This record gives sequence, C-alpha cells and structure tokens, in this order.
Amino acid sequence: MRVTVIGAGIVGMSAASYLQRDGHEVFVVDPNEPGEGASFGNAGCINPSSVVPMSMPGTIRNVPKWLRDPLGPLSIRWSYLPFLTPWLIRFIRAGQRERVEAQAKGLKALLGPALINLAPLVKAAGAEDLLHRVGHLVVYKSAETRAKDAAAWNLRRENGVQFEELNADELRQLEPELSREYTQGVLVGANGHVSNPGGLVKKLAEAFVRNGGRLVREAATGFEFIEGKLTAVRTRMGTHQADRAVLAAGIWSRPLAVSLGDRLPLETERGYHVMVRDPEVMPRIPTMSGDGKFVATPMETGLRFAGTVEFAGLNAGPDWRRADILLRQGQDMYPKLARSYPEARLTRWMGHRPSFPDSLPVIDRSARSPDVFYAFGHGHTGMTGGSTTGKIVADLVAGRAPGIDLAPFSRSRFA
Repeated sequence: MRVTVIGAGIVGMSAASYLQRDGHEVFVVDPNEPGEGASFGNAGCINPSSVVPMSMPGTIRNVPKWLRDPLGPLSIRWSYLPFLTPWLIRFIRAGQRERVEAQAKGLKALLGPALINLAPLVKAAGAEDLLHRVGHLVVYKSAETRAKDAAAWNLRRENGVQFEELNADELRQLEPELSREYTQGVLVGANGHVSNPGGLVKKLAEAFVRNGGRLVREAATGFEFIEGKLTAVRTRMGTHQADRAVLAAGIWSRPLAVSLGDRLPLETERGYHVMVRDPEVMPRIPTMSGDGKFVATPMETGLRFAGTVEFAGLNAGPDWRRADILLRQGQDMYPKLARSYPEARLTRWMGHRPSFPDSLPVIDRSARSPDVFYAFGHGHTGMTGGSTTGKIVADLVAGRAPGIDLAPFSRSRFA
C-alpha cells in the first residue's frame, strides 16, 4: 500500500517510520527540511508525566495577572483577540473539573508509553546518544507557589505519575548551580529528554530514506478522490499517488482538514526559546520553573530556555522580547550565567505549537474519506506524544486495533 504522510516533524516522521516497518511504500511531503518546525524549537522533554491539560479549574483567574506581567508566561496581541475568542471560550469550558479528569486520562494513555515507543525508532536511527533518561525537575521559590500547583500534582498522582518532593538542601545536592531562591522542588524520575530535538527528527528521516522511504520538499494543497476513494495527494508541484494519507502537518493541518470537511478549532500557541552557547553553568536535568513556567534544558549546542505562550496568529512577526524575557529568567535561575552575552553566543527562535483547546490532539479519520487519517494538534506534548501517535496511525492503516481508546482524540468532539 502506498501511504503519503504530510508533515516531517516528530509526529509525521514517527508515523512514517512505523508505517514503513509494516511494509508500506511511504512518501513524506513537507515544504521544509525534517524537524524544522515546532519539533526543532521545543524544550526537548519526553515527559509521560505531562497529563495535566493547559486549562485547569481556576486557570482563567490567573490570565489577567499574567497579561499584566511583562515576565509572565502568557501574551495576547490584542488585534488578534477577535479571532481568538471562540477558541478561548472552548479553552475555558475545557477547564471544568470533570472534563479535566477525562482529558488527563486521555493524555496518560497517549504519553505513558512515549519512551517505550520512541526507543526502537531511536535505535534504528542510530540516535541513542540524543535520548537521555535522567528525569525532570520542577522548582519553586516558595511554599506558596508550590501550593498553587497542588491540583496539577494531585492530578498527576491520580494518573499514576510517581514523583519525589525535594527540600532546599536536596535541591542544592541535585543541582548545585541553581539559585538559592528556589527552596522546593519535585523530581519526576521516569521522564526523559532529547538533547537535540531537531537533530533527532533529522536522524529519523535519514533512517527512513535509507530504508527506502521518499521525502519531497513540497507543500501539500489537497487530495484527489474517485468515488470516495483516495487516489492522490496534491502539492504545488503536482500530484502523488496514494492509497492512504496521514495529515500530520501541525498548525498547517487546519486548511487541509477544512478541505476534507472538518472545521476544527486548531490554534497556534506561539512558543519561544533562547539558546546560550558555551554557558558558564549547565543543569544536569531539564528543570522547569514552577514560578515562571519555562524550562531550562541541557542541549548539545548549549543551554536552552524555552516556554511562554503567545497568541498572535500565523502571520504576525516574532516579538523577540519574549525570548529575551526567557534569558533574564534563566539568569535568575542560574546566577553564575553571565549578565550579558554577545549576540554570537545567543540564538532565538519562535515556532507554532498546534493546539486544541482541550490539550488533546486529533487522531482519527477524516469526514470526507476513511482513507485520510488525522494526527495533529499535540500542543505542548508533541515531542512526547509523537512516537505513540505514529504507532497508532500505523495500526489504523493496517486495520489493527490501536493499543488505546481513541474516543478522547476524535474529531467529532468538536462537532
């Protein structure tokens, strides 16, 4: 069977790799090089513990404070607010307690086996050096800020996530360079991270090509059908024959889904990072500030500070102040970092997290045809959920029952 995968990020390349393992002729279409979108710029975390949806009971109460704080984790460009409002209404509704509990169960099923499902792909790609299993640390400056996250940690515990509480002395022993302002921490030992997320996706793509797969630098524009049966995927350069197609193009999946009869509330949560080359200190473990909601991750090419959410749409230019805020917060977290850096030692990035208001992706067949499968909208958990999503897609194409209940990921939940 000939299968075309649209999108060469972590989700698309995981799907392509698992489909190839099933013996299909697989063709990947993306206008950019593999791993150059959100898969490139994320914090690199592979966290099965990320079962907490972005919208929680009480989240909306924090929004005005975050918007007033120039160092806050959230920014909205007011000119975009009229376009964003329908999504925000769904986001607020998603934070109802019973919905949150159901969403967490869905995330647990999807993210729980992430490292297990990623391992064979990493091994086949010869990328074992990029995957690390040293855990994930969340740190707080006070008991008060730790208490504000109590509901999230309780939700993780209810979903089987194990973690260890650390006091100030234990934090110092684990991460000696951490600011002494941080007095409490939580260590999730079962989590992992990738020290070059974009590099990992490129290695998956290289292995895919070595094994006979094809990659083309073209932008998909639509699909062709005969009597409801998929026959080809159209691009700006022509058409490519296909018996099945997988739409895994992140935020750019939205217009293609519309062409298939599905108007889904997919929004871009624009995220930023700043990289410091040759940093004066380097954390051992990816560390999230529970106060500032950003992550410091040790990478091959330096120290990455990643996070924040900006709503401004696809076409607005980056606001590099968001990246500079991350740097200032990182310098606060690690006091031995230099107070200023020459531009040659810094790189900044902005990318588009494809997000649904309930923090769950869509993994389903399209309305137009059962031959086209959806695998997009992972939001903040794409790097973690990509491998399991890829495996699920391969199961669906092969007619096998997937290993998890897909009802939480249905497109019809937005009907």
